[in-house]
Amino acid sequence: MKVKFFATIREHTRSREIDVTEQGCGSVGDLLQYLCNLYGRGLCSLLLEDGKLGSQIIVLVNGRNVVHLRELDTPLERDDEVSIFPVVAGG
Repeated sequence: MKVKFFATIREHTRSREIDVTEQGCGSVGDLLQYLCNLYGRGLCSLLLEDGKLGSQIIVLVNGRNVVHLRELDTPLERDDEVSIFPVVAGG
């Protein structure tokens, strides 16, 4: 699957996107844990908070916010596109 990183998330990944072929990434939660292992504590603190989806990020699977799907339990397929954004507020 293709994973795209946006804005300040890229500071942690140092890339715009990666292709993930890991067999164990069958859900959003699995993918986020994989990214934690790959990129370390800095990114992980944004992605996951107390075993839940981090409050400072938005995760889209094929353009749909996982909050409106099954959150961390949202299933993933090999041809999915996952986008990870920081929460942005304006005024």
